[in-house]
Parts: sequence; C-alpha cells; structure tokens
Amino acid sequence: MLRHSIIAAAISGVFFIANGSSVASAAEIRFFCPIAMKGVMPDLVPQFERSSGHKVTIEYGTVGALVDRLLKDESADVTIVSGPRHEDLQKQGKIVAGSRLDIATVGVGVFVRAGAPKPNIGSVDAFKRTLLTAKSVSYGDPAGGGVSGIHMTGLVERLGIAADMKTKTKLFPNSQAVLEAVAKGDAEMGIGLTSDTALMSGVDLVGALPAEIQNLTLYAAGILASSKQADAAKALINFFSSPAAQAVLKAKGFEPR
Repeated sequence: MLRHSIIAAAISGVFFIANGSSVASAAEIRFFCPIAMKGVMPDLVPQFERSSGHKVTIEYGTVGALVDRLLKDESADVTIVSGPRHEDLQKQGKIVAGSRLDIATVGVGVFVRAGAPKPNIGSVDAFKRTLLTAKSVSYGDPAGGGVSGIHMTGLVERLGIAADMKTKTKLFPNSQAVLEAVAKGDAEMGIGLTSDTALMSGVDLVGALPAEIQNLTLYAAGILASSKQADAAKALINFFSSPAAQAVLKAKGFEPR
C-alpha cells in the first residue's frame, strides 16, 4: 500500500508540475486586427486559444488607425495590416524583421440592401453609369485609413465623376458602418471589401469591381517589436497559415496566400 501511495503521489506531483508549467507558459496576446477581418476572427481565434492555451485580446480598427497607434508607440504583440503598411512599420522598427506572414488578399466590391435589385457593374462603363444613377453611395472615409474608401476616392477622380458624386456620397468611419447604412436603407449602395458580407446580415454582395479598376489588398501579419510574448505571437501568426484557418478565410471571402 505504501509503495502504491508513493507512486500515486509521484504521478500526481509530475502532473501538477506539468500542468503548472503549462499554465505558466500560457500568454496573453494583444492583437491589432483590421476591421476587414472582424467577420473571420471569431471563428479563428477560439480555435487557436483551445489548441495553444494562450489568450488573445483583439482590438479592431482601420489599417490607417492601427498604423497610427503603432507609430505612437502603443504596445501590442501581433498586428495585421496591408502589405505596404507592413513594410513601412518594419522599416521604422515597429515590426520584427523576418516575422511577416502574408495571410490573404481581398478585392473591392459593391453592396445593396438584401433583396434589392442588383445593378450592373460588369464593366467599367457599367459601373460608372451605376454610380451616376444611384441616389446615394456610401464608402469609408479615406481620412480613416480604410483601404476601400481610399481606393474609391481616387477611382471617382480617375473616372472623371468626382464632382457628380460629391452630393450623393456618404462617408462613414469604417466598412461596418457602411454596411449598416445600406442595410437600413440610409444608402442605396455601399462600397467595401468583398469579404465584408461576413460582418453583418441585411446586405447582398452585387460583385467585385471590374478587373481594370479593381484594387486587391494583401493582408500581412507580423510580430511587434514591443511584444514581450514573441513565442506566443509567432504561434498565433503560424496558426493563420494552417489548413483549418485557410479554410475559414476562404469561406469568408478571402483568398488565402
């Protein structure tokens, strides 16, 4: 009996040490994520937390807003931003060199209220006519740093219709607010990323912009230089390239890299 008790105690002690070590190694990861991915992270992050034991706190914002926070030396562990902004942040020492992982690309598309007739956007001319005949068009305020809003601001200039669109354009702080306006009928059309359908119900995706005027955004993840949880941060980034994560990304309208 004594021998069995000693063995049981030893096993229990080993389990306690191992379990205690696991708990001690679990990290709190602060993650800056673009609003464009808000529809996909609730499916991805819990999977990572269950498999790793780490805890992830997500803070969403437009790419521009996230970059501004990082340039002001706000600390976090992981960020996802557009490819060019990732390069800029790395050059300024905000992202660890060599930690980049290209996650997915996504294009710009047109949305209408669920059940509403879908306008013709099959060619550049058709898209231009649709904009000119629409009662109101909404997209993200370029000052907020959202990629689709910045693209549309330049696009209406290229199409030569900026003056015509001025009175009918409604700007919103982010893509989620754009879709909310469309769903409520406050805007006839919305312009956002094709993956934005995952953000909310009540809207239909008409389709992507014609290839000639399309803008594909590459989203890339990186470990922040301010991170004190580099190993855990790397584990989260690596998870985004797993088959399970890529399947979710594709189902939500992204094209995994």
